[in-house]
Parts: sequence; C-alpha cells; structure tokens
Amino acid sequence: MKGLALKLASARLVRFAVVGVGAALLFFVLSWALVSAGLPPFAGSVIAYGLAFVVAYAAQRGWTFEGRHDHGRAFPRYLVAQLVCALFAGLSAHVAVSIFSASPLVMSATITVAAGAASYVLSSLWVFRDDQRAA
Repeated sequence: MKGLALKLASARLVRFAVVGVGAALLFFVLSWALVSAGLPPFAGSVIAYGLAFVVAYAAQRGWTFEGRHDHGRAFPRYLVAQLVCALFAGLSAHVAVSIFSASPLVMSATITVAAGAASYVLSSLWVFRDDQRAA
C-alpha cells in the first residue's frame, strides 16, 4: 500500500511540475506576443500573467489534483497561495542576494525551486486537500 501511495504522490508531483513549467512558458510567450503587438509592457505583462494564472489553476485543479474540488473554495485558496508564494519568492531573493551574495542566476534558480516547492506544499495540504473535494 505504501508503494502505491508513493507512486501516486510522485505522479502528482510530476504533473504539478509539468503544469508549472507550461504556465511559465505560456506567460513568457504571451507577454512577448502582447508587447510585440503594441501593448505597453506593463499591460501586456499583467494580461499575460492573468491568463497564465487562470490556465495554471484550471490545469492544477483538473489534471494534477483530479478536478473534484469545489471552485468556490479552491480558487480563492489558490489565489492566496500564489500571493504567499510571490512574497516568499521576494523574501528568498532578498536573502539570497543580501546575505549570501548570490549571483542573479543562482538567485533565480533558488527562488524558482523554493517558490515551486512552497506552491506544491500549499496546494497539496491546503488548496486541493483530499478532504476538500466536492461531493
């Protein structure tokens, strides 16, 4: 039984990472396309981020966490979790640079991993927790 649980958790982690990478790529492409099409950088980036956020939520809820969570509960929690992860990334970046004198590359890699791990933990334990499934 433990082996099956470990395999399911590993598969969920892989799906989570695939969705996260896909959302990051979508944000990259959309922000580039919108700004290249003439939108101001601020507007283009905000629109791209919003679209990538909605796609990521739908994919995480539907594919990664099997789509049986009530939107009325899961979506606000997902929003809060992502805001917490953004603040955590900012704090981690500050610590990496000011305390550890990390280069921008090392800082970016560190905060990407840290924010991704925090997002997975929050999503698994709070946003899409198994006992939060809709009936």
